Amino acid sequence: MSAHSTYDMLRHLADSWGLLLMTAIFVGLSAWPFRPGAKSLNREAATSIFKDENDG
Repeated sequence: MSAHSTYDMLRHLADSWGLLLMTAIFVGLSAWPFRPGAKSLNREAATSIFKDENDG
């Protein structure tokens, strides 16, 4: 297997499966805050800037 054919194989892999993998990661990370158990964590993160250091 020559270097040129290895390059072509890796390029094809990145063009097809790499794009699919990056799309899946993007969709997963975009949907992560909307999962059912995240509501309380999202509210805590959104209001954390209003907490005083004495509030806990």
